[in-house]
Amino acid sequence: MKILRALCMFLLPLLLLPGAAHGQDASLGAIVAKFADAKKFDQTEALVRELGATGDPAVRPVLEALAEGNLHVRKADGTVFIVSEAGKEMKLIDPLSGETVGEASSSAMKKVRVNNGLRRLIRDVLSALTLGAKSANVRMAAVNTMFANPDPESIEALDAAIEVETDPAVKSRMEQARAAAVVLSDRPEKDRIDAVELLGSLGDRGVLSLLATVEANAEGDLKQAAANATAKIRSVLAAWDVAQNVWFGISLGSVLLLAAIGLAITFGVMGVINMAHGEMVMVGAYTTFVVQGAVRAFAPALHDWSLAFALPLAFLVAGAIGVAIERGIIRFLYGRPLETLLATWGVSLVLQQAVRTIFGPSNREVGNPSWMSGSFEIGHLAITWNRLWIVAFSLGVFALLLFIFNRTAWGLHMRAVTQNRRMASSMGIRTPWVDAFTFGLGSGIAGIAGVALSQVGNVSPNLGQGYIIDSFMVVVFGGVGNLWGTLLGAFSLGVANKFLEPYAGAVLGKIIVLVLIILFIQKRPRGLFALKGRSVEA
Repeated sequence: MKILRALCMFLLPLLLLPGAAHGQDASLGAIVAKFADAKKFDQTEALVRELGATGDPAVRPVLEALAEGNLHVRKADGTVFIVSEAGKEMKLIDPLSGETVGEASSSAMKKVRVNNGLRRLIRDVLSALTLGAKSANVRMAAVNTMFANPDPESIEALDAAIEVETDPAVKSRMEQARAAAVVLSDRPEKDRIDAVELLGSLGDRGVLSLLATVEANAEGDLKQAAANATAKIRSVLAAWDVAQNVWFGISLGSVLLLAAIGLAITFGVMGVINMAHGEMVMVGAYTTFVVQGAVRAFAPALHDWSLAFALPLAFLVAGAIGVAIERGIIRFLYGRPLETLLATWGVSLVLQQAVRTIFGPSNREVGNPSWMSGSFEIGHLAITWNRLWIVAFSLGVFALLLFIFNRTAWGLHMRAVTQNRRMASSMGIRTPWVDAFTFGLGSGIAGIAGVALSQVGNVSPNLGQGYIIDSFMVVVFGGVGNLWGTLLGAFSLGVANKFLEPYAGAVLGKIIVLVLIILFIQKRPRGLFALKGRSVEA
């Protein structure tokens, strides 16, 4: 009978004739009028439950006004109104029709008092009311609220909603919310055990505290069932935590790949330790900032395309600076690694100061396009769109470089110079221009890495400094000049860092990784994938 009565609560609004609706309005008005005589909180609570039991959406404004402290009684005649401030006077609104019916001074009105317990009850009643809404999204939001705040009083309403629900996802969530309410009820132990087992199968972090409470207070089979369910949820969540760390590691590894892959190319072909490589990343990030500012000023409708404009420009700007550095400084220092290191370090300081002079020392924010904003979940794994796009972009850049290296004449020349510079030169390859364009290519890739990094953090003059050391570790670990080694090294170090951080902290975690790399290099001095060639092996 209880289920039948609750079912009627959902079907009645659809079946009533207009004449019957007037009778229901009258009954609602009678219930609302009782608030004038509610002196205690338990009396108000009974009226809230009575309004909720009607299942009529018309009671929503009354309950919302009561929760917000806007339900008042006129002292002169005991009429109940929803009030809103209108200067010195209060505007009086009919609680059912929503029509303004006059004004009154605040001294002529008395507020219907509520406490936090009543507010929670009102919230749950409002959720129950929306279980019969036409929109599946509205029903899902309502049942999610009820699942987060289980109440045995809502079981009948949920039973009725489950009977008429047609959306499988919403119906499943309703059954879960009902199980959470049953666990806290005084229903037979078998029903509560079944509810505990259903909740345990979810692997949901949100029900851990609920099941822990049941385990602490229950006895016998119910206590054991709660303990088993809690252990099952913890094991599931532990597996998802591992998956989350792997994803964070892949995300960090994709950033390291973009930052290091250009360095791997220049270091492998030219043997130059470029300390200004991080500043090429910074140049790319600031190019993105400038492009986005220009788009915002002249064509705001194209904001979502700003990154498409920034990518080629960042590559060209950073690549041009790289060619200028190689032609103007580095080509005079080949064979002198210490002088090259000091010269490129000096260039990095000059570039940093130039950026501070032009843009100022403070951080600059680059907005995300709409298609890179927000996130989604796979199980308990949260994935942000900007990180996912960066992973895909880094793999795309890697595939493009593989094509250039293995399927183009320029790639063949670069590989020839890497393996044996003198032999390549004697075969007619213009090694100075290969050096220049290779340095420009590596710098350009660092520039587009800056475009990607602008989407995961602020842009600052010190942006590149945070990645230069990690980039060198990736290159040395993977094997100098080897793209596959750089890929594997970047993702390996990214995942290792994310697994170490929870236990050792970010700084100590990086130190541990550095020590492990040093020990690894003692065994394999040329990294995971050593290049082969006469000059390399010499």
